[in-house]
Amino acid sequence: MTNQTPRWTEIEHLPEWDEEFYHIYTAKKFGKWVMIKTLRPEYAEVPRYQAMIEQEFDVRYSLAHPNIIMINDFEDIPGIGRCIVTDDVYGDSLAKLIKEKRVTRKHVEQLRHQLVNALEYIQSQHIVHPQLKPENIIFTENIGNLKLIDVGYEQRPSLSHQSTSDDIYNYGAVLNAALDAADFDDPTLRHIASKCTDSNPRHRYNNMQEVHLALENRRNKSLYGIIIGFLIVMALLCLWLLSPYAPKPIGD
Repeated sequence: MTNQTPRWTEIEHLPEWDEEFYHIYTAKKFGKWVMIKTLRPEYAEVPRYQAMIEQEFDVRYSLAHPNIIMINDFEDIPGIGRCIVTDDVYGDSLAKLIKEKRVTRKHVEQLRHQLVNALEYIQSQHIVHPQLKPENIIFTENIGNLKLIDVGYEQRPSLSHQSTSDDIYNYGAVLNAALDAADFDDPTLRHIASKCTDSNPRHRYNNMQEVHLALENRRNKSLYGIIIGFLIVMALLCLWLLSPYAPKPIGD
């Protein structure tokens, strides 16, 4: 008779990861590390919140994005309760990195690319999610990949302009907080963050696609600057070669 790997082992509560309605745990399922989330005890027997966690599983199970934590299962775990089982994304939250002043250029670049891509995807799926904040953004321990962990549980036919505007504002606030904790500054990103967090929603970007284009334009402007600089140098070189001051060919 062969020994079988226990279904659940090494279950550990992670209080710093807890969400408003949930407790978060790390555990091994058949020897593989996963994360699990379950209703806090005060909500576990309330039908309204039981329906909420079921709805979250139904909505998020079909999502597929490299920067959003993926849901694998929904099951009863002895001693814990009814749980959503997700990929293992153990690592440091952006909140922790900000607190410890450990935000690097790589982290900021991931906020500029990966986080915006994740928010665009969520909006394209018409999902209303909790307020974006540094606690919900994780950089995984081994690879350092950005993962958004608190994605929401309600999917609608469309999103209101208010929901979209709130996402833009919160993204700008997160970007500002990260730059404040970094050992460098970026005037272009500061400008974009400032527009995202303008007190007048009409002055903000209209959607995350516009934010994305503004961020990408930063790279395009740098590339255009290099190209223009090269063309100017070449033009000046040509003028010099055609001028009386150009060196004479050998033998003349």
